[in-house]
Amino acid sequence: MASAQYLPRIELPEMTHENRSGTTESWFDRTMHMDQYGARLPFGSLGAKGLTHRFVELSGADRGRELDVLDASGGYASACLGAGSPVVSAALTRAVEQAGYVTDEIHSWERARLLEFLFGEDGLWAERFPADAYHVAGRNSGSEGMELALRLALEHRFDHRRLRPAQGRGQRDIVLAFEGAWHGWTGGVLPLLNKRHYRVGLPSVAAEPYGFTVQHIPFGQVDAARDFFARHGDRVLAVVIEAVQGDAGIIVPPAGYLREVARLCTDSGALLVADEVLTFAKTGQFFAMSDEQGPIPTDVTVVGKSLGMGALSTSMVIARRDLTVRATGAISTSDLRPLTCAVIRAGLEHIQAEGMLEKSRELGEHLAKRLDEELVTAYPDLYTESRGAGVMHGVELTRRAADRLGEFRETMIRSGVFVEFMGGAGRRSGNLRYVFPTMRVAPPLIATTADADAIVERLSAGSRRFLETPA
Repeated sequence: MASAQYLPRIELPEMTHENRSGTTESWFDRTMHMDQYGARLPFGSLGAKGLTHRFVELSGADRGRELDVLDASGGYASACLGAGSPVVSAALTRAVEQAGYVTDEIHSWERARLLEFLFGEDGLWAERFPADAYHVAGRNSGSEGMELALRLALEHRFDHRRLRPAQGRGQRDIVLAFEGAWHGWTGGVLPLLNKRHYRVGLPSVAAEPYGFTVQHIPFGQVDAARDFFARHGDRVLAVVIEAVQGDAGIIVPPAGYLREVARLCTDSGALLVADEVLTFAKTGQFFAMSDEQGPIPTDVTVVGKSLGMGALSTSMVIARRDLTVRATGAISTSDLRPLTCAVIRAGLEHIQAEGMLEKSRELGEHLAKRLDEELVTAYPDLYTESRGAGVMHGVELTRRAADRLGEFRETMIRSGVFVEFMGGAGRRSGNLRYVFPTMRVAPPLIATTADADAIVERLSAGSRRFLETPA
């Protein structure tokens, strides 16, 4: 394979010499933008089109060298239509010029059109979420959407008028979550994470009688769920679950597991909250809370990331109509603003019209086969296994690769492919094996078979290059 600097170039607007120089002075965000990673990658982005990004080296002997890099991450899994989508561009332009900017206090024609498209008669999601049983709200991000979902669950046990636990619900003080889960890092959802690193020294939940306790059980183990409900079912207020665990390493649960968890919730009177922020539109269908029997019923579903089409950060909370909050208690400036609604509708209409989800299922099967054969089998010193659904795949690293993760990722970028790494579930209970950091390979929905092949070829070249580099 040709080296990254000789890959086919993409056409981008002309940049000034100062902007292209790769010096620290011309990349002011290197010092001004808060570093939340401990050490950022030593590359700058000059722009992108489709799946191809133009990067430039910002340090070292190759400072200033440009690389054309295939995006196998979809912008933290948010840019399902890639970069420069004409569909998104047209929706943004029209909405800015015509849609206005009213908040949800005023009815919006753009909001009405989106919600009718999704939940109206014969709507895209009407069968799963019938309008007489569900209502929706919008937020800025997946984390904020999960905060609202948790609020809805907590308020469900609360008498809004008397400001005390509702009759018969006061004993429900447990929220059940899962080892390895990730639901965001905002204050309200921190207790849902069982990783001590993210919780130490930060606010915790309120004290009883109005607080709640979060307990964690192993993900994917049906006996653990049954045992927990047998012992504590009358106290469980809600179960918060990812259909596929993301940060834990793209962990796909066994067949039947999600439906059994839903049954346990129904039988015990607990609410089921599905975090589909990451999985939305990536597993070959819009919602991963599904199986061969069809949709798995939920009380609250939160979608995000791809919902903003790579242009906006947004999320949607779809909840049963009896789940609500006290008056003015959850007002948000960003609740389904007209511009946001216009972009979401245009993107979803395009995905549906082009059959992108159906195509992604076929692409995902092809990608899974190549990842297993050309990475896991070919480089056992670097990878342990590949797993996933649709176009969302995870290739778990070995300790050898995980111990040099920063170098590993830089090598992949210099080999022409951009991937992200999930933290891994680490050590879990229930005799489950240790899960090392996992390379997430989740290209945008616009990816073709040729794109998938090129991604795997570059990952393979990067793997070979990494092994040849002394530790």
